[in-house]
This record gives sequence, C-alpha cells and structure tokens, in this order.
Amino acid sequence: MQANALETARAVDRPSREAMLQRHPSVNTFWNQNSDLFAQAWVDWEKTGDGADLTLDSALYDAKLRTAVEAAWDDPTKEDAVRDLWEEVFPGVYKTQFFDPQKLSALRAYLEAAADADIPLRPPYGISLNRGGAMLDSRSEGYLAAPSFQNFYKGLMDRYMRPVSRMLFPDVMGYDTQTFGFSIQWQADADTSLRAHTDASSVTLNINLNLPGEGFSGSGVRFFDPATRQVSELFFEPGTALIHHGTVPHESMPITEGERSNFVLWLYGENGQIPQPNAAPKTVSAAERWTIPSAASDGFAPF
Repeated sequence: MQANALETARAVDRPSREAMLQRHPSVNTFWNQNSDLFAQAWVDWEKTGDGADLTLDSALYDAKLRTAVEAAWDDPTKEDAVRDLWEEVFPGVYKTQFFDPQKLSALRAYLEAAADADIPLRPPYGISLNRGGAMLDSRSEGYLAAPSFQNFYKGLMDRYMRPVSRMLFPDVMGYDTQTFGFSIQWQADADTSLRAHTDASSVTLNINLNLPGEGFSGSGVRFFDPATRQVSELFFEPGTALIHHGTVPHESMPITEGERSNFVLWLYGENGQIPQPNAAPKTVSAAERWTIPSAASDGFAPF
C-alpha cells in the first residue's frame, strides 16, 4: 500500500449510512474492494494519527478478575477463584466486575478517537442511529482493524471470555472456536430499545463501558426464562458484564436519558454451530478449559 493510505481512506467515496444499514449489494462491493486500503489506514492511524498515543493493556481489567484469570492460566486447578467472581443474577445469567471503572477512560478514549478517525467503519445492523457502533472482529467487513485494538480484542476473547464460558457453561466446549463482536452506544431519543430476541451464539458477553458518573436512565436488559416464565430486568454499572447462553431470550429496554456504551461479544462453533438445547455437556478437565483452540477463523459472520 502507499504511505498515504490514511488520507486515501478518508477521501474515499463511501456508501451512505442508510445504504449500509439496508445492506444494499453495492455496500458489500465497497468493503471488499477497499479492505486492504482500510487495514493499512488503521496501521497508519496508530503510527502517525490520533491513535499513536493510545494504549490498551491488561490494566483495564478489574484487578480481582485479572489476578484470578492469570493464576488459572498458570494453574487451571485454581479456576474456582475465577468462578467465585461471577454471581448468577438470573437463571443462566452471570454478572461480574469485568473492567476497572477507573481505567475505562483509556478504552473509551481509544474508541472515541477511532470513531473520529474518519476511516470507514461498518455499523452493526439493526442499530440505526448508533454513533459509536463498530464491528470488532476481523471476520466482519469494515471492522476496527487497528492492530493494537485487535491484539486487545483477541486477548479478551481467548484469555477471558472463552475459558470463563467453558467453566460456567460446560456444554459450549467445542462450540466456541469462532469469535464475533461489536460495540454499541445507546442514545436517548435515538436508539431506544432492541426488541426481545435470542443470539446466534453459544455464549454472549455484554460489557458496559460507561465511566463513573456517566449516568443514564432506563436501558436495562430484560431476561426471560421460558421454563418458569420468570422475567427480570438487570442493570449495568460501569465496567460490569453479563454472560449467558445466546439462547436465553433478552431485550434491551428504552433508554430515557444519557448514553450507554457496551461491547457485545459472541462465541460459537464453525459455520455458526451452537450447542443443542439440553444437550449433555462434555466432561472436560480444568486444563482443557484453559486452552486456546487451534481452529482458524472460518470467515462466517452472523450479520
């Protein structure tokens, strides 16, 4: 690529946001024709643009979680210390402090600078007025391809989300080789809710990125238990995360004031496979849970 990839990417004639959200055929052509250019533009942005002074590292994680996870990678028999940090707040839904609220400003600054980089990013489909939304995984067209972000994202998925998922939901073992992720930013009077749905994932991890004092009203996540007909609305605090099977029905409620920023991350098997309901979980050792699969990305993107 030419050294001016960043300037070239910023000047490229791009589809309208409406065309992207409506999945017009020309949009797919746009991303395919420019994928190499945009990837190089993100490299240039990190070297010479506003991303040059931004860093993402393990200091972002909650200290208790980070310490327990690192100990489990060294000795998987210590994984109970990780398990103890996750509270079951609804049948099959667990919550923990995932990121350190006092360190989240570094991640938010990075994401806001990336949103302002003027390199085309594809918004998540179905969230039409979401300014800060972006695709995070390399399987997605128009994803956030900045190398330091991708290193951080891969570490989050491989070293945190996957072993925790295997520990809390043993049936996902073998249905967790593929990753997918996007960011969202709910805004009052814009994106107000996301109707009840299930995810095309084995496991979903939803992490709140709001900073301390950056309050919002409404925008809880309502969960439904088909077996008992129980319904509960759960709320996020800065840096907290909810994790659950993708098959658990849930709904984002209307936001009435402020903004809510989140990562939504998925694991699933090759070609979108997920565990069958009520399937007997495989019996695996702790040492098997704390491993990174060798399977390459299959290129399948849920949306």
